[in-house]
Amino acid sequence: MGRILIVDDQKNMRATLAMMLRRSGHDVAEAKDGSDACEAIGDEAYDLVITDLRMGKVNGIDVLRYVRENSPLTEVMVMTAYGTIESAVEAMRLGAWDYIQKPFTEDELILKIDKALERRWLTGEVSLLTQEFKERYKFESIIGRSRAIREILTRIIKVAPTDTTVLITGESGTGKELIAKAIHANSRRSDRPFVPVNCAAISETLLESELFGHVRGAFTGAVSTRKGLLEEADGGTFFFDEIVETTTPFQAKLLRAIQEKEIRRIGDNKPINVDVRCIAATNQDLQQSIQEKRFREDLYYRLNVARFRLPPLRERTEDIPSLVEHFIKKYSKKMGRIVRLGDGVTERLMSYSFPGNVRELENIIEQGVALTLDGEIRIGDLLPGDDGDSLDKKTLEDIVASAERQAIQNALMQFENNERAAEALGLSATTLWRKMKKLNIENPHRRR
Repeated sequence: MGRILIVDDQKNMRATLAMMLRRSGHDVAEAKDGSDACEAIGDEAYDLVITDLRMGKVNGIDVLRYVRENSPLTEVMVMTAYGTIESAVEAMRLGAWDYIQKPFTEDELILKIDKALERRWLTGEVSLLTQEFKERYKFESIIGRSRAIREILTRIIKVAPTDTTVLITGESGTGKELIAKAIHANSRRSDRPFVPVNCAAISETLLESELFGHVRGAFTGAVSTRKGLLEEADGGTFFFDEIVETTTPFQAKLLRAIQEKEIRRIGDNKPINVDVRCIAATNQDLQQSIQEKRFREDLYYRLNVARFRLPPLRERTEDIPSLVEHFIKKYSKKMGRIVRLGDGVTERLMSYSFPGNVRELENIIEQGVALTLDGEIRIGDLLPGDDGDSLDKKTLEDIVASAERQAIQNALMQFENNERAAEALGLSATTLWRKMKKLNIENPHRRR
Protein backbone atom coordinates (compact mmCIF):
# COMPACT_ATOMS: atom_id res chain seq x y z
CA MET A 1 0.00 0.00 0.00
CA GLY A 2 1.21 3.50 -0.80
CA ARG A 3 1.01 7.07 0.43
CA ILE A 4 -0.77 8.88 -2.43
CA LEU A 5 -1.52 12.57 -3.06
CA ILE A 6 -4.48 13.41 -5.34
CA VAL A 7 -4.35 16.85 -7.00
CA ASP A 8 -7.49 18.14 -8.76
CA ASP A 9 -9.34 21.46 -8.62
CA GLN A 10 -12.68 19.64 -8.95
CA LYS A 11 -13.83 18.63 -5.47
CA ASN A 12 -16.13 15.81 -6.65
CA MET A 13 -13.35 14.23 -8.70
CA ARG A 14 -10.91 14.38 -5.76
CA ALA A 15 -13.45 12.85 -3.39
CA THR A 16 -14.32 10.03 -5.79
CA LEU A 17 -10.66 9.14 -6.41
CA ALA A 18 -9.85 9.29 -2.70
CA MET A 19 -12.75 6.95 -1.89
CA MET A 20 -11.58 4.45 -4.54
CA LEU A 21 -8.01 4.42 -3.30
CA ARG A 22 -8.85 4.23 0.40
CA ARG A 23 -11.12 1.29 -0.39
CA SER A 24 -8.03 -0.42 -1.82
CA GLY A 25 -6.10 0.23 1.39
CA HIS A 26 -3.98 3.21 0.33
CA ASP A 27 -3.15 6.19 2.57
CA VAL A 28 -4.58 9.15 0.65
CA ALA A 29 -4.19 12.93 0.93
CA GLU A 30 -5.89 15.56 -1.24
CA ALA A 31 -4.79 18.91 -2.70
CA LYS A 32 -7.31 21.37 -4.14
CA ASP A 33 -4.88 22.92 -6.65
CA GLY A 34 -1.25 22.98 -7.78
CA SER A 35 -0.09 25.43 -5.12
CA ASP A 36 -1.70 23.34 -2.37
CA ALA A 37 -0.01 20.25 -3.85
CA CYS A 38 3.47 21.79 -3.85
CA GLU A 39 3.03 22.82 -0.22
CA ALA A 40 1.91 19.30 0.73
CA ILE A 41 4.86 17.72 -1.11
CA GLY A 42 7.20 20.08 0.74
CA ASP A 43 5.74 19.00 4.09
CA GLU A 44 5.43 15.23 3.62
CA ALA A 45 6.81 12.37 1.53
CA TYR A 46 4.54 10.55 -0.93
CA ASP A 47 5.02 7.39 -2.95
CA LEU A 48 2.77 8.58 -5.76
CA VAL A 49 1.22 11.88 -6.88
CA ILE A 50 -1.83 11.71 -9.17
CA THR A 51 -2.44 15.14 -10.68
CA ASP A 52 -4.84 16.66 -13.17
CA LEU A 53 -3.06 18.57 -15.94
CA ARG A 54 -5.44 21.49 -16.40
CA MET A 55 -5.76 23.54 -13.24
CA GLY A 56 -5.31 27.20 -12.31
CA LYS A 57 -2.14 29.25 -12.09
CA VAL A 58 -0.04 26.21 -11.02
CA ASN A 59 -0.94 23.34 -13.39
CA GLY A 60 -0.09 19.64 -13.47
CA ILE A 61 3.19 20.17 -15.35
CA ASP A 62 4.27 22.63 -12.64
CA VAL A 63 3.46 20.05 -9.97
CA LEU A 64 5.45 17.42 -11.89
CA ARG A 65 8.50 19.70 -12.11
CA TYR A 66 8.26 20.45 -8.37
CA VAL A 67 8.12 16.74 -7.52
CA ARG A 68 11.10 15.90 -9.73
CA GLU A 69 13.17 18.63 -8.05
CA ASN A 70 12.10 18.17 -4.42
CA SER A 71 11.06 14.52 -4.10
CA PRO A 72 12.86 12.55 -6.84
CA LEU A 73 11.79 9.11 -5.57
CA THR A 74 8.08 10.00 -5.81
CA GLU A 75 6.28 8.73 -8.92
CA VAL A 76 3.83 10.99 -10.78
CA MET A 77 0.79 9.98 -12.82
CA VAL A 78 -1.18 12.62 -14.74
CA MET A 79 -4.88 12.64 -15.54
CA THR A 80 -5.96 13.92 -18.94
CA ALA A 81 -9.27 14.78 -20.55
CA TYR A 82 -10.18 14.29 -24.18
CA GLY A 83 -7.97 16.46 -26.41
CA THR A 84 -5.03 16.81 -23.98
CA ILE A 85 -3.01 13.73 -24.98
CA GLU A 86 -0.19 15.95 -26.24
CA SER A 87 0.13 17.44 -22.78
CA ALA A 88 0.28 13.94 -21.28
CA VAL A 89 3.08 12.97 -23.64
CA GLU A 90 4.96 16.13 -22.64
CA ALA A 91 4.47 15.19 -18.98
CA MET A 92 5.96 11.75 -19.56
CA ARG A 93 8.92 13.35 -21.34
CA LEU A 94 9.48 15.44 -18.21
CA GLY A 95 9.48 12.38 -15.98
CA ALA A 96 5.88 11.32 -15.30
CA TRP A 97 5.47 7.57 -14.91
CA ASP A 98 2.19 7.26 -16.83
CA TYR A 99 -1.07 8.99 -17.68
CA ILE A 100 -4.72 7.96 -17.49
CA GLN A 101 -7.46 9.43 -19.66
CA LYS A 102 -10.82 10.49 -18.23
CA PRO A 103 -13.28 8.88 -17.90
CA PHE A 104 -11.65 5.72 -16.52
CA THR A 105 -12.79 2.71 -14.51
CA GLU A 106 -11.70 1.88 -10.97
CA ASP A 107 -10.01 -1.33 -12.15
CA GLU A 108 -8.02 0.58 -14.77
CA LEU A 109 -6.88 3.14 -12.20
CA ILE A 110 -5.88 0.55 -9.58
CA LEU A 111 -3.87 -1.44 -12.13
CA LYS A 112 -1.86 1.64 -13.14
CA ILE A 113 -1.32 2.62 -9.49
CA ASP A 114 -0.05 -0.86 -8.61
CA LYS A 115 2.49 -0.66 -11.43
CA ALA A 116 3.55 2.86 -10.42
CA LEU A 117 4.09 1.81 -6.79
CA GLU A 118 6.01 -1.30 -7.85
CA ARG A 119 8.32 0.92 -9.90
CA ARG A 120 8.59 3.40 -7.01
CA TRP A 121 9.78 0.75 -4.56
CA LEU A 122 12.06 -1.02 -7.05
CA THR A 123 13.67 2.23 -8.22
CA GLY A 124 13.99 3.35 -4.63
CA GLU A 125 15.88 0.21 -3.58
CA VAL A 126 18.27 0.45 -6.54
CA SER A 127 18.86 4.17 -6.02
CA LEU A 128 19.63 3.68 -2.35
CA LEU A 129 22.73 1.69 -3.31
CA THR A 130 24.31 4.28 -5.61
CA GLN A 131 27.06 6.65 -4.50
CA GLU A 132 25.30 9.55 -6.22
CA PHE A 133 22.19 8.93 -4.11
CA LYS A 134 24.20 8.75 -0.87
CA GLU A 135 25.97 12.02 -1.67
CA ARG A 136 22.69 13.74 -2.54
CA TYR A 137 21.10 12.77 0.78
CA LYS A 138 24.33 12.91 2.86
CA PHE A 139 24.23 9.19 3.67
CA GLU A 140 27.96 8.55 3.16
CA SER A 141 28.43 7.54 6.82
CA ILE A 142 25.53 5.04 6.80
CA ILE A 143 27.15 1.90 5.40
CA GLY A 144 25.32 -1.22 4.28
CA ARG A 145 23.35 -2.94 1.54
CA SER A 146 21.03 -5.07 3.70
CA ARG A 147 17.28 -4.79 3.45
CA ALA A 148 17.17 -3.34 6.96
CA ILE A 149 19.49 -0.48 5.99
CA ARG A 150 17.59 0.21 2.76
CA GLU A 151 14.33 0.43 4.69
CA ILE A 152 15.90 2.84 7.19
CA LEU A 153 17.23 5.10 4.41
CA THR A 154 13.82 5.11 2.72
CA ARG A 155 12.14 6.09 5.99
CA ILE A 156 14.66 8.87 6.57
CA ILE A 157 13.78 10.40 3.20
CA LYS A 158 10.07 10.23 4.06
CA VAL A 159 10.35 11.56 7.62
CA ALA A 160 13.14 14.14 7.28
CA PRO A 161 11.19 16.87 5.41
CA THR A 162 8.54 16.95 8.16
CA ASP A 163 8.85 18.37 11.69
CA THR A 164 7.68 15.10 13.23
CA THR A 165 9.39 14.05 16.47
CA VAL A 166 11.46 10.90 16.06
CA LEU A 167 12.32 8.06 18.45
CA ILE A 168 15.33 5.86 17.64
CA THR A 169 15.84 2.59 19.50
CA GLY A 170 18.63 0.06 19.28
CA GLU A 171 21.52 -1.47 21.16
CA SER A 172 24.63 0.56 21.98
CA GLY A 173 26.91 0.96 18.98
CA THR A 174 24.25 0.58 16.27
CA GLY A 175 24.57 4.18 15.02
CA LYS A 176 21.60 6.02 16.49
CA GLU A 177 23.29 9.43 16.33
CA LEU A 178 24.24 8.84 12.68
CA ILE A 179 20.55 8.35 11.84
CA ALA A 180 19.61 11.47 13.79
CA LYS A 181 22.21 13.51 11.87
CA ALA A 182 20.97 12.13 8.55
CA ILE A 183 17.39 13.15 9.40
CA HIS A 184 18.60 16.66 10.27
CA ALA A 185 20.75 16.91 7.12
CA ASN A 186 17.74 16.14 4.92
CA SER A 187 15.32 18.43 6.73
CA ARG A 188 14.40 22.04 6.12
CA ARG A 189 16.38 22.80 9.30
CA SER A 190 19.68 21.59 7.85
CA ASP A 191 21.20 25.08 7.80
CA ARG A 192 20.48 25.49 11.52
CA PRO A 193 22.25 23.77 14.47
CA PHE A 194 22.17 20.06 15.25
CA VAL A 195 22.69 19.87 19.02
CA PRO A 196 23.25 16.45 20.64
CA VAL A 197 23.31 15.80 24.38
CA ASN A 198 24.04 12.51 26.14
CA CYS A 199 21.52 12.43 28.98
CA ALA A 200 23.35 9.56 30.69
CA ALA A 201 26.56 11.56 31.04
CA ILE A 202 25.12 14.57 32.88
CA SER A 203 23.51 14.74 36.33
CA GLU A 204 19.87 15.89 36.55
CA THR A 205 20.69 19.31 38.07
CA LEU A 206 23.37 20.06 35.51
CA LEU A 207 21.25 18.68 32.66
CA GLU A 208 18.39 21.06 33.46
CA SER A 209 20.79 24.01 33.54
CA GLU A 210 22.47 22.89 30.30
CA LEU A 211 19.17 22.52 28.43
CA PHE A 212 17.08 25.38 29.80
CA GLY A 213 19.80 27.84 30.85
CA HIS A 214 19.77 29.98 34.00
CA VAL A 215 19.73 33.57 35.15
CA ARG A 216 22.35 35.22 37.30
CA GLY A 217 22.05 34.22 40.97
CA ALA A 218 19.71 31.28 40.27
CA PHE A 219 22.03 29.02 42.28
CA THR A 220 25.51 29.03 43.79
CA GLY A 221 28.00 29.56 40.99
CA ALA A 222 25.52 31.17 38.58
CA VAL A 223 27.55 34.37 38.24
CA SER A 224 25.95 35.36 34.93
CA THR A 225 22.87 34.66 32.84
CA ARG A 226 23.42 31.79 30.41
CA LYS A 227 21.47 30.51 27.41
CA GLY A 228 20.49 26.84 27.44
CA LEU A 229 21.22 24.39 24.66
CA LEU A 230 17.57 24.34 23.60
CA GLU A 231 17.82 28.09 22.97
CA GLU A 232 21.07 27.60 21.07
CA ALA A 233 19.33 25.00 18.88
CA ASP A 234 16.46 27.34 17.97
CA GLY A 235 15.38 26.64 14.39
CA GLY A 236 17.39 23.41 14.30
CA THR A 237 17.30 19.87 15.69
CA PHE A 238 17.91 18.68 19.25
CA PHE A 239 19.07 15.10 19.81
CA PHE A 240 18.40 13.56 23.24
CA ASP A 241 20.65 10.50 23.42
CA GLU A 242 19.79 7.91 26.12
CA ILE A 243 16.59 9.77 27.02
CA VAL A 244 15.55 7.04 29.50
CA GLU A 245 18.46 7.99 31.77
CA THR A 246 16.65 11.21 32.77
CA THR A 247 14.48 11.41 35.90
CA THR A 248 10.68 11.56 35.73
CA PRO A 249 10.52 15.15 37.17
CA PHE A 250 12.89 16.29 34.43
CA GLN A 251 10.82 14.37 31.85
CA ALA A 252 7.73 16.37 32.89
CA LYS A 253 9.58 19.64 32.21
CA LEU A 254 10.88 18.32 28.90
CA LEU A 255 7.39 17.21 27.83
CA ARG A 256 6.05 20.72 28.44
CA ALA A 257 8.94 22.27 26.51
CA ILE A 258 8.28 19.99 23.51
CA GLN A 259 4.50 20.51 23.53
CA GLU A 260 4.39 24.24 24.24
CA LYS A 261 7.60 25.09 22.35
CA GLU A 262 8.73 27.28 25.22
CA ILE A 263 11.18 27.04 28.09
CA ARG A 264 11.99 28.90 31.28
CA ARG A 265 15.53 29.48 32.42
CA ILE A 266 16.28 28.31 35.95
CA GLY A 267 15.48 31.17 38.33
CA ASP A 268 13.31 33.03 35.80
CA ASN A 269 9.53 33.04 35.27
CA LYS A 270 9.66 34.59 31.81
CA PRO A 271 8.87 32.05 29.04
CA ILE A 272 11.17 31.87 26.01
CA ASN A 273 9.87 30.53 22.70
CA VAL A 274 12.05 27.87 21.06
CA ASP A 275 11.46 26.18 17.72
CA VAL A 276 13.33 22.88 17.69
CA ARG A 277 12.71 19.46 16.21
CA CYS A 278 13.22 16.74 18.81
CA ILE A 279 14.87 13.41 18.12
CA ALA A 280 15.35 11.02 21.05
CA ALA A 281 17.22 7.73 21.32
CA THR A 282 17.64 4.91 23.82
CA ASN A 283 19.19 1.45 24.06
CA GLN A 284 16.68 0.36 26.71
CA ASP A 285 13.28 -1.36 26.59
CA LEU A 286 10.89 1.58 26.77
CA GLN A 287 7.79 -0.45 27.60
CA GLN A 288 9.56 -2.01 30.55
CA SER A 289 10.85 1.40 31.63
CA ILE A 290 7.28 2.73 31.58
CA GLN A 291 6.01 -0.23 33.63
CA GLU A 292 8.76 0.38 36.18
CA LYS A 293 7.77 4.07 36.39
CA ARG A 294 11.23 5.15 35.18
CA PHE A 295 9.87 6.77 32.03
CA ARG A 296 6.73 8.83 31.60
CA GLU A 297 4.12 7.28 29.33
CA ASP A 298 2.93 10.68 28.07
CA LEU A 299 6.47 11.63 27.02
CA TYR A 300 6.83 8.28 25.28
CA TYR A 301 3.73 8.91 23.14
CA ARG A 302 4.88 12.46 22.41
CA LEU A 303 8.25 11.21 21.14
CA ASN A 304 7.10 8.00 19.47
CA VAL A 305 5.57 9.60 16.38
CA ALA A 306 8.11 8.32 13.85
CA ARG A 307 9.94 5.25 15.17
CA PHE A 308 13.25 3.84 13.94
CA ARG A 309 14.55 0.51 15.27
CA LEU A 310 18.21 -0.01 14.41
CA PRO A 311 19.04 -3.71 14.15
CA PRO A 312 22.16 -5.07 15.87
CA LEU A 313 25.03 -6.02 13.58
CA ARG A 314 24.39 -9.74 14.17
CA GLU A 315 21.02 -9.29 12.39
CA ARG A 316 22.63 -7.76 9.28
CA THR A 317 25.87 -9.67 8.87
CA GLU A 318 25.73 -9.12 5.09
CA ASP A 319 26.76 -5.51 5.80
CA ILE A 320 30.01 -6.52 7.55
CA PRO A 321 32.17 -6.65 4.37
CA SER A 322 31.06 -3.12 3.38
CA LEU A 323 31.68 -1.82 6.88
CA VAL A 324 35.12 -3.45 7.04
CA GLU A 325 36.09 -1.89 3.70
CA HIS A 326 34.87 1.52 4.89
CA PHE A 327 36.81 1.37 8.17
CA ILE A 328 39.99 0.09 6.51
CA LYS A 329 39.92 3.07 4.12
CA LYS A 330 39.21 5.45 6.98
CA TYR A 331 42.04 4.31 9.25
CA SER A 332 44.54 3.58 6.48
CA LYS A 333 44.19 7.20 5.38
CA LYS A 334 44.37 8.43 8.97
CA MET A 335 47.54 6.43 9.73
CA GLY A 336 49.16 6.87 6.31
CA ARG A 337 49.24 3.14 5.50
CA ILE A 338 48.25 0.84 2.66
CA VAL A 339 46.43 -2.08 4.27
CA ARG A 340 44.51 -5.13 3.04
CA LEU A 341 42.74 -8.05 4.70
CA GLY A 342 44.37 -11.46 4.87
CA ASP A 343 42.70 -14.68 3.77
CA GLY A 344 39.73 -15.78 5.84
CA VAL A 345 39.49 -12.61 7.93
CA THR A 346 36.16 -11.43 6.49
CA GLU A 347 34.60 -14.87 6.99
CA ARG A 348 35.80 -14.96 10.60
CA LEU A 349 34.42 -11.49 11.24
CA MET A 350 31.06 -12.51 9.81
CA SER A 351 30.88 -15.45 12.22
CA TYR A 352 31.43 -13.21 15.26
CA SER A 353 28.41 -11.98 17.28
CA PHE A 354 29.66 -8.38 17.84
CA PRO A 355 27.99 -7.55 21.17
CA GLY A 356 29.35 -4.01 20.74
CA ASN A 357 27.84 -3.78 17.23
CA VAL A 358 29.28 -1.40 14.60
CA ARG A 359 31.27 0.52 17.19
CA GLU A 360 33.08 -2.69 18.21
CA LEU A 361 33.78 -3.61 14.57
CA GLU A 362 35.25 -0.16 13.97
CA ASN A 363 37.51 -0.48 17.02
CA ILE A 364 38.68 -3.93 15.90
CA ILE A 365 39.57 -2.68 12.41
CA GLU A 366 41.37 0.37 13.82
CA GLN A 367 43.42 -1.95 16.03
CA GLY A 368 44.16 -4.20 13.07
CA VAL A 369 45.38 -1.30 10.91
CA ALA A 370 47.55 -0.02 13.77
CA LEU A 371 49.09 -3.40 14.62
CA THR A 372 49.88 -4.85 11.19
CA LEU A 373 53.60 -4.77 10.31
CA ASP A 374 53.51 -5.73 6.63
CA GLY A 375 50.24 -4.16 5.41
CA GLU A 376 48.18 -7.36 5.74
CA ILE A 377 45.65 -7.70 8.55
CA ARG A 378 45.51 -11.24 9.91
CA ILE A 379 43.28 -12.76 12.55
CA GLY A 380 46.11 -12.40 15.05
CA ASP A 381 46.12 -8.63 14.52
CA LEU A 382 42.48 -8.35 15.55
CA LEU A 383 42.38 -8.10 19.32
CA PRO A 384 39.52 -9.59 21.35
CA GLY A 385 36.47 -7.38 21.85
CA ASP A 386 35.80 -5.66 25.14
CA ASP A 387 33.83 -8.67 26.35
CA GLY A 388 36.89 -10.92 26.10
CA ASP A 389 35.30 -13.08 23.41
CA SER A 390 38.20 -13.85 21.05
CA LEU A 391 37.64 -13.68 17.31
CA ASP A 392 40.16 -16.46 16.80
CA LYS A 393 38.63 -18.99 19.17
CA LYS A 394 34.98 -19.34 20.15
CA THR A 395 34.28 -22.36 22.34
CA LEU A 396 30.89 -23.19 23.84
CA GLU A 397 32.17 -21.74 27.11
CA ASP A 398 33.01 -18.47 25.29
CA ILE A 399 29.55 -18.28 23.76
CA VAL A 400 27.80 -18.93 27.09
CA ALA A 401 29.98 -16.36 28.85
CA SER A 402 29.21 -13.79 26.14
CA ALA A 403 25.46 -14.40 26.46
CA GLU A 404 25.63 -14.17 30.28
CA ARG A 405 27.63 -10.96 30.07
CA GLN A 406 25.13 -9.37 27.69
CA ALA A 407 22.14 -10.36 29.85
CA ILE A 408 23.76 -9.09 33.06
CA GLN A 409 24.84 -5.81 31.47
CA ASN A 410 21.31 -5.24 30.12
CA ALA A 411 19.79 -5.89 33.55
CA LEU A 412 22.28 -3.59 35.27
CA MET A 413 21.51 -0.81 32.79
CA GLN A 414 17.81 -1.09 33.67
CA PHE A 415 18.14 -1.29 37.46
CA GLU A 416 20.19 0.90 39.77
CA ASN A 417 20.99 -1.84 42.32
CA ASN A 418 22.26 -5.39 42.00
CA GLU A 419 19.42 -6.89 44.03
CA ARG A 420 16.74 -5.78 41.55
CA ALA A 421 18.90 -6.85 38.61
CA ALA A 422 19.39 -10.29 40.21
CA GLU A 423 15.65 -10.66 40.73
CA ALA A 424 14.96 -9.81 37.08
CA LEU A 425 17.54 -12.41 35.97
CA GLY A 426 16.14 -15.09 38.29
CA LEU A 427 19.36 -15.24 40.32
CA SER A 428 20.24 -14.70 43.95
CA ALA A 429 22.19 -11.53 44.74
CA THR A 430 25.21 -13.66 45.73
CA THR A 431 25.17 -15.61 42.46
CA LEU A 432 24.95 -12.39 40.46
CA TRP A 433 27.87 -10.91 42.42
CA ARG A 434 30.00 -13.99 41.67
CA LYS A 435 29.18 -13.87 37.97
CA MET A 436 29.94 -10.14 37.81
CA LYS A 437 33.29 -10.75 39.48
CA LYS A 438 34.12 -13.66 37.15
CA LEU A 439 33.14 -11.70 34.02
CA ASN A 440 34.69 -8.44 35.26
CA ILE A 441 31.41 -6.50 35.10
CA GLU A 442 30.66 -3.31 37.02
CA ASN A 443 27.30 -1.75 37.75
CA PRO A 444 27.30 1.30 35.38
CA HIS A 445 25.19 3.36 37.82
CA ARG A 446 27.96 3.17 40.43
CA ARG A 447 30.58 4.59 38.08
CA ARG A 448 28.72 7.92 37.76
